[in-house]
Amino acid sequence: MIAAVALGVFAGVFMIALMNGMIDSRLQAIIHTEISSIQIHNPEFMVNSDFSRRIPDADKVVQRVNEMDHIISVSKRLVITSIIASAEANTGVKILGVTPNMERKVTNICDKMVEGSYFKSNKKNAIVIGKKMAEKLKVGLNKKVVITLQDAEMNITGGAFRVVGIYETDNSMFDESTVFTRYTDLCALTGLATTEAHEIAVLVDKDSNAGLMKDVLKFNFPDLDIQDWTQLSPEAGYLISAMNQYLYIFVLIIMLALCFGIVNTMLMAVLERVKELGMLMAIGMNKVRIFFMLMLETLYLSITGGFIGIILGYFLCKYLEKNGLNLYFWEEAYKSIGYSSVIYPEIDLNMIAFTALMVILTGIFSTLYPAYKALKLNPADATRTK
Repeated sequence: MIAAVALGVFAGVFMIALMNGMIDSRLQAIIHTEISSIQIHNPEFMVNSDFSRRIPDADKVVQRVNEMDHIISVSKRLVITSIIASAEANTGVKILGVTPNMERKVTNICDKMVEGSYFKSNKKNAIVIGKKMAEKLKVGLNKKVVITLQDAEMNITGGAFRVVGIYETDNSMFDESTVFTRYTDLCALTGLATTEAHEIAVLVDKDSNAGLMKDVLKFNFPDLDIQDWTQLSPEAGYLISAMNQYLYIFVLIIMLALCFGIVNTMLMAVLERVKELGMLMAIGMNKVRIFFMLMLETLYLSITGGFIGIILGYFLCKYLEKNGLNLYFWEEAYKSIGYSSVIYPEIDLNMIAFTALMVILTGIFSTLYPAYKALKLNPADATRTK
């Protein structure tokens, strides 16, 4: 029984920590790689990403936001949905015109480079593309691609860009649909003023402060549309709430399995000791003491097994928290839905306390039926049992 409880609690602690690690990894990728903590737009831009809906005085906005508390960095961007083509293929793409020095402090794309560099040279019309995009277009480093887009006068224009870097994140869809160019190069190609921007990305010091800073920015810039990461990526907020519910359901299933195991073990213990229990009743031991005797026996077994399971789960999770669990055989499947195949389980004291409490409550609840069966014994009949 101790081994069964220990194994069940160990599995519960490990799976909860593993799921927490997956959730946190995905959230960090969404915030620090894909969208940042907060984004500021022209209110009409978010409707259909209209090229003409820009923030005309973006530099002033960037300067004011940079001066606020809890702000790590701010970066202005041009965002254009367009077509990119190579000699072999073409596809739709989201082009982000960024200022590399500012963008490095807002997102970590510069750390995801697998080939080339993130705008280290000063060459004009340089472009950084995702690995999936490079495979789709069948291009490599120093190859040319052509992007076609609208200019400031709403005319169709285009330009040739040379691939200077290829990045790879844990999200294949992002890699296949997003490219980066210099803000100045895109301004020159489209004829936009260098003070304009479609988007201003903001990174705050703590993810939990994103909602607070969103409200502060709304107060300071009432004419602009300001959204935090929970609004920009609704699936992230849903992911947190859904996973929390799944964790409780998972723990409940484990505790139910433990409950049936404990009930079965204790019921067998009662049936094997019918004569002994009858003798105790016959010499005057009251039913309350018999009940507490069985209750304490179950609690000792449950607490011992639970303690062993929690300790084993804790040390394994702490080891994997530093070294990671590499599920390389599912790498492509995970990347297709935006998750990393290397998971770093996360465990905290609240989780351990919750698990310990559930084990104790399960032990108490599981004793009720076996104890009831014991209390219903007739001392005269029980003592004659062979």
